[in-house]
Order: sequence, then structure tokens, then C-alpha cells
Amino acid sequence: MVRGARDEGRGAREMRGRAAVFAGQGAQFVGMGKDLAEGYPACRALFERADEVLGYGISKLCFEGPAEKLTRSDRCQPAIFVTSLACWQALAAERADVSFSAAAGLSLGEWTALHVAGALTFEDTLRVLAARGRFMQEACEERDGGMVSVIGLSAEALNRICEAAGVETANLNSEQQTVLSGDRARIVEAERLAREAGARRTVVLRVAGAFHSSLMTPAADRLAATLADVPIRRPGLPVAANVTGKWHGGPEEIRDAMVKQVTSPVRWMACVQKLRAVGVGEYVECGPGRVLTGLIKRIDTEAALHNIQDRPTLQKTVADLK
Repeated sequence: MVRGARDEGRGAREMRGRAAVFAGQGAQFVGMGKDLAEGYPACRALFERADEVLGYGISKLCFEGPAEKLTRSDRCQPAIFVTSLACWQALAAERADVSFSAAAGLSLGEWTALHVAGALTFEDTLRVLAARGRFMQEACEERDGGMVSVIGLSAEALNRICEAAGVETANLNSEQQTVLSGDRARIVEAERLAREAGARRTVVLRVAGAFHSSLMTPAADRLAATLADVPIRRPGLPVAANVTGKWHGGPEEIRDAMVKQVTSPVRWMACVQKLRAVGVGEYVECGPGRVLTGLIKRIDTEAALHNIQDRPTLQKTVADLK
């Protein structure tokens, strides 16, 4: 299934085809992955193996909750990874002929993309995300941080707001949507300034802390130490990097980029533009929710978009894919 062009760091090469994209934190919901595990032996085996590797019932947490526990970064990140991979496996079971020429993911979803591209094993990716989630959860508990989504302001206006409020850019999702991150009190001030500046809409996000900001530095430092001993290979197909919007390179470049990702802005718009520039015009979002499908639609209005998060959406995607 993971077939297509491979980028060796020698510049962009023309591709025509399809990209797999994978969900990030915040997309989780109680019940995710359950019907796929019930309907596909490969998906059921995936959840069972995850339970063994983690030493607790991540499958039960995905299928039954409770929601407040599933929302914690130390549980949410491995849970979304396994569910996203179950969606990927279910598609392979239904349509082994479907090939992909590139992959990408939003924040923790980038780890899923690297796994399906062959850069890390399932077990290593799962352990990394369990540790990453724990490090980020603990960093959130040390500092009271928050995030706010701002729609309808220019980059210049947002830069002024960041400087005035003392917050940072966390996600560059589209030309119209940017997420800011920082101390919770400063996020309140940033939202006020955004409204005064004429933002079309602002939404304070329901997150545990200031993700993709300098407040996550302790988590990034601990992740760097963890990744030092994790075997990483060059991806077997191009994977867009959140930090740069360019292709991932070799193992050491991947380690460096994925540590920086914890404290750096997610350049999702740049990732989609990179995919589009090399000819990708069709996307399959694997994992809970439809956040990425919505964002891609704003960036590339001509793209063909598909989503897999359960059996009904799987069957629709299988029917729609050419």
C-alpha cells in the first residue's frame, strides 16, 4: 500500500497522486476505532498489540472512555495513533490496490505518517508517543497555558498581537486561520486584542496547555533524550515536516525536526502547499474527526478529499477512490 515516489533529499521530484494525512491531538472521541476493531481482524490485532506494548487497556479507553481520561495527552496521543493506524489498515484490507505518493500529519499525526512511511516500527512509535504525551502532560501541569484560534487576521496583525500579548504562533493552518499559544492569562489578552483588530472569529481551545510554544521546552528536552535510542530509518515515501513544510530527510534530521516540533509552530499550510506543488491532488484523512479535511479544503480548493474514521466513512471512501 505504501507505494510511490521516494524523496532522497535531492530536491522536489514530480509526483502525481494521493497523500495520506493523519489526525492530531484534539480529534479524539469515545468510541473511536471500535467498529473497525470489530469488523477487521487486522485492526483488532493492532489494538491488542497496543495494549501489550503499553501495559494497559488503550483499546478499552478508545472504545469506552471516559472522555476526561482520553483527553489527557499521555493517553490521547497513543490512542489517536492506534486509531489512525486502524483506519489505514482497514483501507488496506478493503483496497490493497490503493497507493500513496506522500504522507503528512498534524503534530502527533506526523509520527503516524512517519510510521506508515517505514521510518519507525509500530512498537517504537507507540512508545515514543506514550512518552511524548507524558512529557507534554507534565509540562502542562507545570505551567498554566492555553491556545486560541484566530480567524481572519493578516500575518502582520497577528505578529503585533503576539508581541503585545507575549504569546507565540503555534499553528499556521491556512491563510485565514492561525492558532496562538502561551500562558493562559496572556491568551485571554491575545484574544481581546484579536477581536479589537477585527478578527472574524476567535475560539479559545479546550486544551491542557500551551502546545507548540516555548512552554513545552521541558517536554522537548526529555523527548530528545528518549529519541536518542530509538531506531529511525529514512522514510520510504516523502513525508512533509511540520517544522519546515519540506520533506523529512535521514534519521538524524528526523530526530532533530521531531524534537523541534514540540516547541515550534506547525506549518500545516506549508505542508499542504508542498504536497500540491509536487502534484498531489487527492487526500485521504485517516483517524478520528475531519479537521485536516476541513483545513486542506481551505488551502487547496480543487483537492479531492476523503475521510476514514469508522466503517461508514471507510465504505464511502472505498467507493469514491478511483
